[in-house]
Amino acid sequence: MWIYIVIAIIAIIVIYALVLYNSFVKLNNKVKEAFATMDVYLKKRWDLIPNLVETVKGYAEHEKSTLNDVISLRNSAYEKMSDDEKIKTNVELSRGINKIMALAEAYPDLKANENFQNLSNQLTKIEDDIANSRKYYNAVIREFNNKVEMFPSNLLAHLLGFKAKAMYEINDNERENVKVEF
Repeated sequence: MWIYIVIAIIAIIVIYALVLYNSFVKLNNKVKEAFATMDVYLKKRWDLIPNLVETVKGYAEHEKSTLNDVISLRNSAYEKMSDDEKIKTNVELSRGINKIMALAEAYPDLKANENFQNLSNQLTKIEDDIANSRKYYNAVIREFNNKVEMFPSNLLAHLLGFKAKAMYEINDNERENVKVEF
């Protein structure tokens, strides 16, 4: 009689562990899918930057340092970066792009340039897409991290090597207004 109770308890624990493991795999795949979606928009922005920088170059010759910083970030091999490196590099690119866009305010001819306006509109659309995909990515990460960190699923997560993942956050510098000084 006791043997049946023990077997039933063990069976319930094994079934629970399997269901929990499958939910970890499902959430992990959801995280990958969310990042891949966001990565598409990050790559679009990545490809747009050289055109934007070239357009601005002619108007803001004395702003070489801002443009050079953005160019050097952009010249990194995007496909060879890890997900974390992509996020970190894109945070830096966002800061540089904000400075470039602020430069346009100081150069009315640049702001009126049709090519710049087109690139600016494309960038605005891509930035909106990135913001939306970042919200989705962070929501999926939150769900995954909750599963990894909450009891009792955290016990199995630890045993199976699932670890909490970092959210795509902005840093303190991005919270400040961009200052362009001449």
